[in-house]
Amino acid sequence: MTENIHWTWESVFPAPAKLNLFLHVIGRRDDGYHLLQTLFRFVDHGDSLRFTPRRDGAIHLTSPLPGVPIDSDLTVRAARLLQAESGCAHGVDIHLVKRLPMGGGLGGGSSDAATVLLALNHLWQLGLSRLRLQEIGLQLGADVPVFIFGENAFAEGLGEALQPVDVPPAWYVVLEPPVLVPTATIFGAPELERNTAPIRVIDWKPGVGKNDLEPVTAARYPAVAEHLRWLSAFGEARMTGSGACVFSVWQQREDAQAVIEHLPEHMRGWIAVGLDRHPLHALIA
Repeated sequence: MTENIHWTWESVFPAPAKLNLFLHVIGRRDDGYHLLQTLFRFVDHGDSLRFTPRRDGAIHLTSPLPGVPIDSDLTVRAARLLQAESGCAHGVDIHLVKRLPMGGGLGGGSSDAATVLLALNHLWQLGLSRLRLQEIGLQLGADVPVFIFGENAFAEGLGEALQPVDVPPAWYVVLEPPVLVPTATIFGAPELERNTAPIRVIDWKPGVGKNDLEPVTAARYPAVAEHLRWLSAFGEARMTGSGACVFSVWQQREDAQAVIEHLPEHMRGWIAVGLDRHPLHALIA
């Protein structure tokens, strides 16, 4: 996924996955929301979207996801919210190619929504700023703003307070356990540790931190625990988000490829290179 400044209605717009290189739960607010610290890293594997203009103002998803009502789909909600916030009367057909699993911790739905906001802001020539799009994205979910922010980021608060971070080049082996993990269930688990000591962004380096959600998810979903055990035989493995996907970090593509070549037939996985920026970062000056 490389940046391209010539995005048009004929373009295929990427929606890359994210990995949480660490994820700490450092507290809980009175309203029940958790206070987090995490490091978001984009990788060059994800969904993709195309857009076709409509003159009737309607928002239409051409390939609805099984089990997801149209009005609940994040791509449709993002387009409608952008219309409402900008006063835009244009409509669009959204063509989504889904590669990232639902409930996988890779940010697939959030990334799709962010790509809709970024692409339609450009195609509809709305001229909204990056910050304004982040504010709109936050109404759709806490992970949406980082994809609009467009840089690998240290995130705090509910995950929306972002600082850019330079992450060293790396390759990732990502495995997809065949389960859908509901984020709310994991965050609501009574056994979840919620008192990890905060760290400063200046103190982060690769390998620092852990995923506080991992023990809860692995205990409740044996498939996640199985994939973690298998991947850990080759190097340190950890979970991204609230799961289910797990990953390991490698310096060379050849090393990552060697791991994937040993993958058992009943497991699904892929390799991806880390990105310095979201491939649509240049859409906003």
